[in-house]
Amino acid sequence: MTELRPVDGTEIEAALRQRASEKILVLDGAMGTVIQRLGYGEADFRGARFMDHSHDQKGNNDLLILTQPDAIRQIHLDYFLAGADVCETNTFSGTTIAQADYGMESIIHELNSEGARLAREAAKLAEEQDGRRRFVAGAIGPTNRTLSISPDVNNPGYRAVTFDQVKQAYAEQVRGLMDGGAELILIETIFDTLNAKAAIAATWQVFDERGVRLPIQISGTITDLSGRTLSGQTPEAFWNALRHCAPMTFGLNCALGAKEMRGHISELSRICDTLVCAYPNAGLPNEFGLYDESPEAMGKLVGEFAASGIVNMVGGCCGTTPDHIRAIAEAVADKKPRAIPEVPRLMRLSGLEPFTLAKEIPFVNVGERTNVTGSAKFRKLIKNGDFAAALDVARDQVAAGAQIIDVNMDEGLLDSQKAMVEFLNLVAAEPDIARVPVMVDSSKFEVIEAGLKCIQGKAIVNSISMKEGEAKFVEAAKICRSYGAAVVVMAFDEQGQADTLERKVEICTRAYKILTEEIGFPPEDIIFDPNVFAVATGIEEHNGYGVAFIEATRIIRETLPHTHVSGGISNLSFAFRGNEPVREAMHAVFLYHAIQVGMDMGIVNAGQLAVYDELPPELRELCEDVVLNRRDDSTERLLDAAERFKSGGEAKAKTTDLRWREAPVEKRIEHALVNGITEYILADTEEARQGVERPLHVIEGPLMAGMNVVGDLFGSGKMFLPQVVKSARVMKQAVAYLEPYMEAEKLANGGDGKRRAAGKVLMATVKGDVHDIGKNIVGVVLACNNYEIIDLGVMVPAAKILDIARKEGVDIIGLSGLITPSLDEMVHVASEMEREGFEVPLLIGGATTSRVHTAVKIDPAYNRGQTIYVTDASRAVGVVSSLISKETRGGVIEKIQAEYRKVAEAHARSEMDKTRLPLAKARANPFKIDWSGYAPKKPSFTDARVFGSYEVADLVPYIDWTPFLQTYEFKGRYPAIFEDPEQGPAAKALFDDAQAMLKQIVAERWFNPKGIIGFWPANSVGDDIQLYTGESRTDVLATFHGLRQQLSKRDGRANTCISDFVAPKDSGIGDYVGGFVVTAGLEEVRIAERFERANDDYRSILVKALADRIAEAFAERMHERVRREFWGYAPDESIATDELVHEKYDGIRPAAGYPAQPDHTEKVTLFDLLKAERRIGVKLTESYAMWPGSSVSGLYIAHPQSHYFGVAKVERDQVEDYAGRKGMDIRETERWLGPILNYDPKSYLVAAE
Repeated sequence: MTELRPVDGTEIEAALRQRASEKILVLDGAMGTVIQRLGYGEADFRGARFMDHSHDQKGNNDLLILTQPDAIRQIHLDYFLAGADVCETNTFSGTTIAQADYGMESIIHELNSEGARLAREAAKLAEEQDGRRRFVAGAIGPTNRTLSISPDVNNPGYRAVTFDQVKQAYAEQVRGLMDGGAELILIETIFDTLNAKAAIAATWQVFDERGVRLPIQISGTITDLSGRTLSGQTPEAFWNALRHCAPMTFGLNCALGAKEMRGHISELSRICDTLVCAYPNAGLPNEFGLYDESPEAMGKLVGEFAASGIVNMVGGCCGTTPDHIRAIAEAVADKKPRAIPEVPRLMRLSGLEPFTLAKEIPFVNVGERTNVTGSAKFRKLIKNGDFAAALDVARDQVAAGAQIIDVNMDEGLLDSQKAMVEFLNLVAAEPDIARVPVMVDSSKFEVIEAGLKCIQGKAIVNSISMKEGEAKFVEAAKICRSYGAAVVVMAFDEQGQADTLERKVEICTRAYKILTEEIGFPPEDIIFDPNVFAVATGIEEHNGYGVAFIEATRIIRETLPHTHVSGGISNLSFAFRGNEPVREAMHAVFLYHAIQVGMDMGIVNAGQLAVYDELPPELRELCEDVVLNRRDDSTERLLDAAERFKSGGEAKAKTTDLRWREAPVEKRIEHALVNGITEYILADTEEARQGVERPLHVIEGPLMAGMNVVGDLFGSGKMFLPQVVKSARVMKQAVAYLEPYMEAEKLANGGDGKRRAAGKVLMATVKGDVHDIGKNIVGVVLACNNYEIIDLGVMVPAAKILDIARKEGVDIIGLSGLITPSLDEMVHVASEMEREGFEVPLLIGGATTSRVHTAVKIDPAYNRGQTIYVTDASRAVGVVSSLISKETRGGVIEKIQAEYRKVAEAHARSEMDKTRLPLAKARANPFKIDWSGYAPKKPSFTDARVFGSYEVADLVPYIDWTPFLQTYEFKGRYPAIFEDPEQGPAAKALFDDAQAMLKQIVAERWFNPKGIIGFWPANSVGDDIQLYTGESRTDVLATFHGLRQQLSKRDGRANTCISDFVAPKDSGIGDYVGGFVVTAGLEEVRIAERFERANDDYRSILVKALADRIAEAFAERMHERVRREFWGYAPDESIATDELVHEKYDGIRPAAGYPAQPDHTEKVTLFDLLKAERRIGVKLTESYAMWPGSSVSGLYIAHPQSHYFGVAKVERDQVEDYAGRKGMDIRETERWLGPILNYDPKSYLVAAE
């Protein structure tokens, strides 16, 4: 027997990581494909040893390890010599579960140990030929059973095997592989993450038995183009669920070809802080189930993975051969391996979808109603065995906003373990519930572990504690960690539950040290529960429980890094059982104060959370007295008043106008469409349906006839956008009514039931951008002209845009964006369209887009098709129709290309004519202020102040209506536009609708505007503004970085930078700077979606447009209060509200992403300072757009000479300086400053080389 090198897991991982830092590692290809080519029959599989075996063996490829060992060894050798660094053992089905189909369970250990030995022998032979070390990975397949999916469609809670059975089978396989000399463990083709968890647990168990650890590799399978595993997880959810095993490589294999897999690998490359591995199939199978992608074609595709820097290891799966691996190895040989990103320490959970508890998330709602101890309804359902209705309770919690669901089955008359398993198995079959993470809640640890064995995602355990001593606590924590779960740690030790501040902090600190220092438990996966106890019970000692929890939370978050704080909120109000309004008010008050100091999670009834600022003032004050223990008689006062807070309700009336109802139905439909009247459209549509042969004829007849009238009126300027959007609402509701009839017709007699659209247009707001009003308007206008619109919404990545475009066979793609980073994303989409061979026209639109940018940046990236900038919705129909028409398309494109060449040339000449100064000269010409006579006013407070709820009614006077009307493409200013003979009537009608909706918004409190402002001691240092922790101005709190104009100026004009308006530090003057974030409310998206579901685009767009105006009005109002009150540098300012839009006041509020500071990344500093996401729910997307879209942020600068300006184009010297000051990579900086760069970064790099 060949002598093999001893296995040392630590040395193997070090050697592989060293090689991975130097080159992209290569894995082998398919065993089955090569074995098939050998043409083995039943006798070959059986061999002499198994000639009389009871089961057929043909197809049992693993058995060939014992019956055809020379052939298997040769296949491994061929792969090694083709360029593989690592080969897998031929043990994909090497478990007792998989081999049971062949009756071969008894040979599992031998099969795996011999399989590993053969591969190791092949590795040694290869090494002897060329001196290059090779490695062997013990391959572990998924088995032919699933732990997350029932094999019986009629019984979704049934499982054919248990977690423990699968774990035992995997453990036997791992022992055999290690005995045969496997150097790595590769758990691959994972289509059910729970099976993989069992494999990991088994592997760790064997490692512990032997005191040896080998590197682990994980590879999942996205089963189809849905982008999910067979058990329903997204790639990121899959990563979150398994990252606890610290895999050396993580990636995907099988099911998809390289082309289809690329987007998913790109996503993993971004989020995985380990080596990323991809080994796709040789394309997709043909109609005969065979793979026919050539080695050359596959090598080119996988080589592009490497060139794009998204992989560290590549190989092949089904259909690949040594020739494929040779082509892949050659394609990646000269490519640099992917750089492993640094990932922030955040709790990353998952159900079917990922959930990351980022620091900006203010609070996580854990749904409490799936808890038999906390919900009488749920308890009754579970005890009666009505699990279907119990699932509805969970579903309602998720729909109401629960980001995690707490499941507890602790009830005296229940078999808690059985109930937990049954319920969680059923949850796994309900995607709308299973998409969120689960918190497994029990006082019995055996119930917790049984629950963990049912959950494929990354769960939370609620809870563990030291009540039975450290040893039990450590044991429980290790078990939780083996399943990858985060843990809730109760403030409970051997002496009992902590009820004082001192005990809460002491126990949590002790637990933290044990978990992090002794076990290595990730601190970000630790959630402390310092015990929420009932207050206002009448027992004096209980009065301080609320304050103790809140103060303990503050200390825990400050002293125990990366951890979280949670609690069972309903415990607090236990004394007021039966009085839900008072209980909800107590919870709102408690959460408000606890969240302010760092509580970021709570077990709550997600559907019954009151808003702190909307509580009746008297009730809020009474509850605060109780929760904060502010008065000795607080309990009595709340009890006395409690019964008064139990009522509510209101009624509404509605009137309609019936005067036009006497016309024939065709004319009534036309009238409804032209006038946007929905009240009778369903009745009229039904009447029209009764009079035609097919329901489709109603669409193609009176409905399209009416829409043609609308189109003619719009085209001739007799109708305006808001009216067209109303028409579309009517049309949508009519079509929605007819669709069931068309579907029934299709089923009955084969009629296709489809409308004949003029063309198909895909529209999307690009990745990182949340703004969509303009896009929606364009979509409505096109739909009114009989185009089929596929609207992908907002924040849409390029891969999804192109995937859907290809599947749907669209005629045109339209991209929209509002913020400047969206311009680069549009260029990226265009380049991807070029790379993937698209030829359809690409329309560009949005506030930051322009004809020049389209011609200079986007159009050159997409040579196969044509890029067209569309100025507004009124031009969209003409552009689209001319591009779709075969007769006009060629001439239109030729004309646009000629126009864009001229635009690009003119732009280049214009830029050459502009003289720009070196940065040093620009800095020598700043905006000069005489600081000697300036005494900055000190704000009334420093740091931040939250305005938790602002009445919309107070903001209405500050609304600037001109931009609102411009959203709908009216040309003119408010209110003069109402006098315009053409636009006036339509503009006034829109304005009246807006006023009516605004009244409804105010009366019904649709929005809950929130804001946060702050002030800090500040001084300028060069082009930067430094903020300080205190008046000593010695410790820098944060820095806002500025950009300076570099255009050569005449007439003594300055090269201004925003820092010029803040007193220089060397002046000795103590200046200040403020900042703010405001939003119209988080409710905007939900309300708009409600209208969209009702086919009411008009009101959906209207509510978004009003939300934008409310946010801007809020920013204007806060700035006024800053000048008069909070900073108070202009206390006597007297400017009429309607004059504020002209900005004739002292001071400015410049915003990142706007001309004075075009860099959107500067928002991060402001949001971190104000803790805007945690405090008011406004967050930044990956492109630094604000969500919700109806939000405004910026700085406050007070100097009377400060003014708005534009930085315009900047040169390389300033970008290098700016990147250095920000500590940002130069290429990353150029990415974010792309629209203002006065040079081509690519050209600069080529010149530099």
